[in-house]
Amino acid sequence: RFRDLDSLERSVVRCRKCPRLVEWRETSAREPPRRHAGEGYWGRPVPGFGDPAAWLFVVGLAPAAHGGNRTGRVFTGDRSGDWLYRALHRAGLANQPASVSRDDGLALTGVWVAASVRCAPPDNKPLPEERDRCRPYLEAEFDLLSGVRVVVALGKFAFEVVLGVARDRGLEIPRPRPVFGHGAEAEIGPGRLRLLGSFHPSQQNTFTGRLTEEMFDSVFRRAVALR
Repeated sequence: RFRDLDSLERSVVRCRKCPRLVEWRETSAREPPRRHAGEGYWGRPVPGFGDPAAWLFVVGLAPAAHGGNRTGRVFTGDRSGDWLYRALHRAGLANQPASVSRDDGLALTGVWVAASVRCAPPDNKPLPEERDRCRPYLEAEFDLLSGVRVVVALGKFAFEVVLGVARDRGLEIPRPRPVFGHGAEAEIGPGRLRLLGSFHPSQQNTFTGRLTEEMFDSVFRRAVALR
């Protein structure tokens, strides 16, 4: 359906399939909080980002209204993104530890990052039908990123979406079905993919100590070991 990642990105950015999400992302862009007053917002779906030759695919939940929806890059402009790109930098997979804008010079090596849902949802909670309408974009990335061997799912939502995509791609899912947890690991389609679970680096997890930087780093160390 999509010839390459560029054509996929063009389709993602134009998407208006989910009226609730379109309204939310555009309202958030028109009515920013004081800390972002006067900034030009992206206000559209946020495409995936990274190395087209990726062996590691990092999948999150959705852009933040004043993070990716503002900057136009996934996991950029909010505290979750700060955690993610610092971890990727420590793992030797990013050339710098911060992601602040689409033109900040950040480059990833061997990694592609995307969200399960490409638009910012109210309360960070996409509806099941919104998840399903958006899933073809993630499926297309799995098809186009043929070198991916390891997937890190940030949070239970992404973990379940990845399992669904793998199943629909004809990959065998282990039985009993893998259960999400921090450090959870499953082999998908014997020898094809290794799925790792991590708590999402949301403030709800990082401020409370449920997720520490050492815990986060351990997942990426394991990913590198599985490469």
